[in-house]
Amino acid sequence: MTMAEFPEETKDGQFERQEDAFRSIVGKEGGPPVVEGRYHLYVSLACPWAHRTLIMRSLLGLQDRIGISIADPMRDERGWAFREGHGHHRDEAEGFHFLSEAYLATDPGFKGRFTVPVLWDREEKRIVNNSEDDICRMFQESFAGPEARDLFPLHLAEEQAEISDYLYEHVNNGVYRAGFATTQVAYEQAVRDLFLGLDEMAVRLERSTFLLGEQMVESDLRLFCTLIRFDTVYHGHFKCNLRRVVDCPPLLRFMRDVYLQPGVAATVNFDHIKRHYYGTHRELNPSGIIPLGPAAVFERPGGAE
Repeated sequence: MTMAEFPEETKDGQFERQEDAFRSIVGKEGGPPVVEGRYHLYVSLACPWAHRTLIMRSLLGLQDRIGISIADPMRDERGWAFREGHGHHRDEAEGFHFLSEAYLATDPGFKGRFTVPVLWDREEKRIVNNSEDDICRMFQESFAGPEARDLFPLHLAEEQAEISDYLYEHVNNGVYRAGFATTQVAYEQAVRDLFLGLDEMAVRLERSTFLLGEQMVESDLRLFCTLIRFDTVYHGHFKCNLRRVVDCPPLLRFMRDVYLQPGVAATVNFDHIKRHYYGTHRELNPSGIIPLGPAAVFERPGGAE
């Protein structure tokens, strides 16, 4: 696959992300109703944006309310596929072979890239939403029970919105701006912005367990989904190599703390992560060789996980 195949890639050497096309909100006026078993989540375990929705589903205890289909990490010009074998899964909801089928069933004229995550309406046979931000908030506000943990606490709403926007610009999308830059100037600016953002997060995490204090919120998952991939793929594959997460004690401690939250570790799949990035981005890794390392470091001091 080539960079030119995607509409979102470059302008003056800078990476530009495609806008989400489907933004209906379940349980809100004008949106479809909350119905048990009606909605299905399509994800890739490799994708950080989809990963955040999968963690939210786990933390909020929605596994029995919202089914999932997991895409093959090896994406080609046809987009995300559903296959059996080697950790892959068939799509049990609709029998799709490719995620593009869901997009084209919803909008036969859709011309963009077929991205994950996707929240699918099994009754109306259409995509409800393909924005990870919307899906995470829907899981909390429309699907979670009153006993579920609150990852969008009202008293932190303004500060949480600010830090989430900052994380997207400087960290979450920052690694992609570095990795897919096509000029030296664009690359260097992206890397500097990225590490300024990571340094800002490290300073916060020297003062508290999580980004906004002692309570974990959805913004923490945004940082985690980038950090968990950082040393494995972004440091080398995307040339974000000024420092590693393991070289920054506050970021490493935070990453371990989130990873060890009940239900989070099961959503992390380094095999899918490495095979997707190194095997799919042939313009960055023409050989398609998938590295053996680095080894993940998540054990507590003293070796207790």
